[in-house]
Amino acid sequence: MERLQLAHDAIHEQASVRRVLGAFATGVTVVTAGGDLAHGMTANSFTAVSLAPPLILVCVGRDARMHHVLDRQATFAVSILASDQTEVARYFADKRRPVGPEQFNAVSWFPGAYSGAPLIDGALAHLECELDQSHEAGEHTIYVGRLLSLWRRPGEDALMFLNGQFLRAA
Repeated sequence: MERLQLAHDAIHEQASVRRVLGAFATGVTVVTAGGDLAHGMTANSFTAVSLAPPLILVCVGRDARMHHVLDRQATFAVSILASDQTEVARYFADKRRPVGPEQFNAVSWFPGAYSGAPLIDGALAHLECELDQSHEAGEHTIYVGRLLSLWRRPGEDALMFLNGQFLRAA
């Protein structure tokens, strides 16, 4: 019973929640939006929702600049990072980078044909989405995107995130 009480008490401590959830390995993405509000954000809260219709989701903190952007954009994109793109992940997680379209000057990218959102060169995969739904959940908003296009580079490894560290996965 003591162990259960400790586990129950831990859910009220953000550090404990972060440590336990950090034991779950995730892929690493850069979520982007184009146009006048162009912005990119490193995210590992990304997953498939449905194959029919094809839907994905990303979770964005309400205090993040990307939250403001996605609330005003009809489309966005997700670049799933390859194992050699740790620096790209760190760059788009850095709040000190330039704001707006200038932040993309530091990386190689091209505009998505359907969303106009920047797609990161060298990524393992690209997905372009139309915003389908959004749901508030705690301190985040869950954005559900309907796929407009997708592409995957064969034979590459993904960048992973586990226990607060980037890892290469085969």
